[in-house]
Amino acid sequence: MIIKRLGLKNYRNCEKLELLFPTNKTLIIGKNAQGKTNILESIYFLSDLKSPRTSSISDLIKIGQNGFEIEAEIEKNDTDIELDYLYTSDKKRESKVNRVKTTPKNFKSVVKTVLFSTKDLLLLRGSPQDRRDWLDRAISQIYPAYDERLSKYDKIRIQKNNLLKQEVIDESLFDIYNEQLVITGANIIFLRKKFLKEIEKTASVKHKIISNTEDFTLNYTCPKDEIEEISEYLKKELTIRKSEELARRQACVGPHRDDIELKINGMDATKFASQGQQRTLVLSLKLSELEIIKEKTGYYPILLLDDVLAELDDARQNYLLQSIDENTQTIITSVDTLLFDEEFLKDVTIYNIENGALKK
Repeated sequence: MIIKRLGLKNYRNCEKLELLFPTNKTLIIGKNAQGKTNILESIYFLSDLKSPRTSSISDLIKIGQNGFEIEAEIEKNDTDIELDYLYTSDKKRESKVNRVKTTPKNFKSVVKTVLFSTKDLLLLRGSPQDRRDWLDRAISQIYPAYDERLSKYDKIRIQKNNLLKQEVIDESLFDIYNEQLVITGANIIFLRKKFLKEIEKTASVKHKIISNTEDFTLNYTCPKDEIEEISEYLKKELTIRKSEELARRQACVGPHRDDIELKINGMDATKFASQGQQRTLVLSLKLSELEIIKEKTGYYPILLLDDVLAELDDARQNYLLQSIDENTQTIITSVDTLLFDEEFLKDVTIYNIENGALKK
């Protein structure tokens, strides 16, 4: 799968921009705040209908305008697919595939992306929510129905939280919400644990190659593996912590509270990993995402590298660039070409961006 053309209209600082991708590797050069990250963000948006940088879609509208549009031409399984997404300041959304209106679910299913940015390097030092967000997004690219399960779970959890805030709590309704949370929550936890086991196999090998000696393991905080066992575990936890939920007036048990344990040589990487170890670990995870998506879908996703090379030392830079399969379309942003050797730049399309405008 590759993106062949990208068109942006009033997106961030890009008033009108068109970008062609004639080669599998594209390098977008520009100083800070010129718009290079906006291009990668827009491609990511096509695959998720969310921005990795803001929770408000309105932030993507160019200042002074009342909407933005993203157009793209995708080649997938030897078939060309046209995508068109329109958003206006009055929150009107319109998504089209091959000029026909479609659902957000169908629209998102066309493009797969893996984004590796400087923000990802903070995955270990971030909050459990940051790690859950990474995990959920990665799973959604492989199992499209996973998003629906998350939405269903969140809807029930919010209803339960609203109930807990009432002066008089309906105990029977409280129990019904818990039963529903157990069913949906167990499914979410099962898929999370399944994915983590799969990514750990690949990531641990890559991590050992980069670090030479270190062992890397992933673990999910729920101690059970099978759905039935997970359901029973959640039921027990909900019973044990019922008084806590009543006192705090919020749902305290379930996948919305879980975390991922990342360990290097048995030590908690979120607490003890050096900066170099953190970069090695996240690099291993991102490269493993590529492999898993390829294994599950039959094609590599688009790899988006946003100013990340400047944060890696020479050894990790070389490993990253050499590990990318030649069939993986890779779009890279950087402030200049100094980080790339002549051999790498031979087959690369290079653009320069300044104030939201491109030149080749």
